[in-house]
Amino acid sequence: MPQILVDYSADLDFDRDGFAKELHPLVTEVIDVAVRECKTVFRPAAQYLVGDGSEGRAVVLVEIKILAGRSAGARAELAARVMELVRRYVTVPAGLGVQVTELDRDIYRFAHHDGS
Repeated sequence: MPQILVDYSADLDFDRDGFAKELHPLVTEVIDVAVRECKTVFRPAAQYLVGDGSEGRAVVLVEIKILAGRSAGARAELAARVMELVRRYVTVPAGLGVQVTELDRDIYRFAHHDGS
């Protein structure tokens, strides 16, 4: 279920594939999901700005969308552990953010589409 969106400075060089491969098992350690349920999309941002731009910092913002029902403690632990992982993968000055958001179980829909 987890939908993971990673917005990052387009000129930032980091191993996105390696990051996702470590991220998915990490998510399963904190919340009760299987690795196969994790989906990550990387979205390079051509334009970005941290502060007034004078420091030339890159940006990496991670949003993890999960079904509602996990405790605030579990969501906070997930955010903290993902932040540690982001820090390992981003080795240049950057503004980093991690947000865990909940999807309403009564409204959210997801399907595996076979293309037909």
